[in-house]
Amino acid sequence: MSRKIADSVQVPDQEWTAFVRENLLRWYDKNKRELPWRKNKDPYRIWVSEIMLQQTRVDTVIPYYERFMESFPDITALAKAKEEQVLKAWEGLGYYSRVRNLHQAVKEVAATYEAKVPTDPKAVASLRGIGDYTAGAILSIAFDQPVPAVDGNVMRVFSRWFALWDDIVKLSTRRKMGVLGTHLVPSDRPGDFNQALMELGALICTPVNPACGKCPVQATCQAYEQGVQAELPVKKKAKPPRPMRINMAWIRKGGGQVLLQCRPNEGLLAGMWGLPTMEAGQGELVPGDSLVPLLTEQEVPVEWGQVLGEFEHVFSHQRWQVTVVDGFVREDISVLPDGWRWANETERRRLAFPNVYRKAFALAEKRKKGLSGFQGRLL
Repeated sequence: MSRKIADSVQVPDQEWTAFVRENLLRWYDKNKRELPWRKNKDPYRIWVSEIMLQQTRVDTVIPYYERFMESFPDITALAKAKEEQVLKAWEGLGYYSRVRNLHQAVKEVAATYEAKVPTDPKAVASLRGIGDYTAGAILSIAFDQPVPAVDGNVMRVFSRWFALWDDIVKLSTRRKMGVLGTHLVPSDRPGDFNQALMELGALICTPVNPACGKCPVQATCQAYEQGVQAELPVKKKAKPPRPMRINMAWIRKGGGQVLLQCRPNEGLLAGMWGLPTMEAGQGELVPGDSLVPLLTEQEVPVEWGQVLGEFEHVFSHQRWQVTVVDGFVREDISVLPDGWRWANETERRRLAFPNVYRKAFALAEKRKKGLSGFQGRLL
C-alpha cells in the first residue's frame, strides 16, 4: 500500500492514490459548497478569501468577503485604497495584521507585477503574509499548478487516513504532511483536489464525530479501520489564555466627542484605535485608578463619573475582564499628543475598531443616556 521516502514518510502506492483521487473528486463535484470565491479562478479573489479564512469560519467570512470585494474588486483598487478604508472594510474579522499584510503585498504586486498575481512559486511565497498553505492554494486553484495546500482540515484528514500519531503543531509534522500532499495532488485538477481535501475535512472528516459512514474514501482510512478516528489528530493543547483585568475610559467632551488612543505599533491590536486602556493595578480598589496616571501624563483633566459596566473578551492568549469607566472633560482641549484624538460619532463610524472596543462602545452608548451626572475625582 505504501513506500518509504525521505524523512521516514510513508507515501501510498499508485493504486491507492488513484482510488483516492477518483473517489474524492467525484464526491467533491457532487457535494461542494457554492462559495463566492469559487465563482471563477481569479487569483486575487482566491487570495483574499484565503487570507480571510485564516482562523475564521467560512460562514463568518462570506458576508465580509462579499462587502470587501464590492469595495476593492481588484488589485488596483485595493492597492490605491487608504489603510483606514481597508481596515474599516475588515472591521469585525479580527487579526488585523492579516489585512495589513495583504494590503502591503497587493501594493507590491501592483508596482512590480503590473497588478497581476505572479505565477512563479517563489514570487508568490515571497509576498507579505503568504505562507506555504496560502501559496499552494493560490497556485493550484488559480493557476492549476500541482502543488499541495495543507491547512488544518487537510492535516486532520491525513492524520486519519494514514493513522499518524505525530503532533500536528510540530513543524516536522507539517513538513511530513507537505510531503504527502505533494505526492497526492494530481497534475490534472490540482486546485479541485486541494479544495476537495479541505471540503472533506470541513463537512465529513470533522474534528468531533466525523461522519465516516458518508466518507467517499472510508475504505482507505487506516484510522477508521483501527477504530481510532476520534483520537486523531494529535494536537498539543495550547496554554489557556492568561486572565487580565483591564480598565477602559469612555471620556467625552462637548459636541459628542470621545477620546481615542492609538495602540502601540507592536503587540496585541497593534496600531488600532480604541479607548484609553490600561491593565488594572494589583490591589486596585477603585475601578479605573490605573487610568489616572495615563491621562495625567497626557495632560487631560478628566472628571470621573461612574463605572458603566463590565464585560469579558477572549483573545487567543489573553482573557480580558474589562471595566469601562465614564469621564468628562469640561475644558476645551483640542491639542493632543501623537496617538490621541477626539472623534465624534461620524468620525468614529469611519474608523475601524477591534471587537473588544466595539463591545465597550456598545456598553457605553447603552448606558450614557441614563447617566445622572458626575461625581468624584478631578485629575
